[in-house]
Amino acid sequence: MNITALRPRFIQALEPLAALFVRFRITPNQISLLSLICGIICALLYANRLFLLGSLLLLISAILDLVDGTVARMTETESKFGAVIDWIFDKYVDALALLGIGLSGIPILSALIMIDPQYQQVVDFSIIGIAIMGSMMNTFIKPVVYAEIGYSERLDGKISDPLEGVGFFGRPETIIVLILGGVTGFIWVSVLIVAVCTNLSAIQRILYLYQNHF
Repeated sequence: MNITALRPRFIQALEPLAALFVRFRITPNQISLLSLICGIICALLYANRLFLLGSLLLLISAILDLVDGTVARMTETESKFGAVIDWIFDKYVDALALLGIGLSGIPILSALIMIDPQYQQVVDFSIIGIAIMGSMMNTFIKPVVYAEIGYSERLDGKISDPLEGVGFFGRPETIIVLILGGVTGFIWVSVLIVAVCTNLSAIQRILYLYQNHF
């Protein structure tokens, strides 16, 4: 069970916003691009240690990511290309947000334990790298599953697969933890949580696949 299971409720709550985009004839792909732009601005704000503002942009990016699919369904303009770029843009946003935190130079692991100043930057940036890898692997396990197991049936514009409810820490959890960290001033804690939990969640998904589908 993860927050992804609540996605339909979030989408339903955002339908009035989606209807507004439809009214102004803003296409789903344009909304996806706006989501990416917000993610880029978030990364720049994070890099300059403006974590509160950066988290606001990350929240807007996440909302737009939920809205684009709804607009596509409302206007009957769903496409495989739109689904692909939506997925790719999501991962760019995740990686950029974490990279922005890394470029800010704030202590991460060194905020928790004493580290030789000579190695502090290397260690802290390595944690950023681990967080980015976990975020990427936790998601890109899915297309491997699609290819190897042969899932292709779509539900509400997305491919239905056995991993949808598996993995305790996915993209929604990552976004929420980063936003909370930026709002509370404990962004370094957020990075540590993401680094550990995304990788554990990826392992959880791999074990589930091994036990149930191979």
